Amino acid sequence: MISRLTGILAAKRAPHILIDCHGVGYEADVSMTTYYKLPEVGEQISIWTHLLVKEDAHSLIGFDNEQERKLFRQLIRITGVGPKMALTILSGIDEQQFAVCIANDDVAMLTRLPGVGKKTAERLIIEMRDKIDVTAGDLPTQQATVGGHSIVNEAIEALQALGYKPTDAEKMISRAQQQGETADSASQLIKQALQTTVKI
Repeated sequence: MISRLTGILAAKRAPHILIDCHGVGYEADVSMTTYYKLPEVGEQISIWTHLLVKEDAHSLIGFDNEQERKLFRQLIRITGVGPKMALTILSGIDEQQFAVCIANDDVAMLTRLPGVGKKTAERLIIEMRDKIDVTAGDLPTQQATVGGHSIVNEAIEALQALGYKPTDAEKMISRAQQQGETADSASQLIKQALQTTVKI
């Protein structure tokens, strides 16, 4: 099993990255939480990985740290939460924030994450309560966003790559833009869209 990759970041286009490891290129999908932490293309990178094995394909999921990978693996064991939803959850909230939600039985916050309904949120709280530790205080406030056309287009494309329909992705970005300040990057805009309080 491929557990960790160290090499040069050859390309990145949310949520996909390409790592050149001594001449061999490895493609991986990453959560937006990890994507925000990536260095510039051409710089060295080291990520933890999880290998997904399906009948028709093998694919890698990349993580900034081992804790995020551990949470991903715990999430995909929960009924109704597959790899795609787990990655989406981790894109909208990091492992520290997630732990606080579970500790506080915060169903409302979890249902703000795309694709997470009330029943799924309640199941997450019940099944994850004894599996994670809270190491942080209050949840941070949401960041507001707005962006230029290039940032908007990149954000919409990234949401589509995560599995959202084009019209839904556009609605998410539009609603995120209406909630506050100007975004400096597509990553910031995507994060706000994933954390929007308005569900599509």
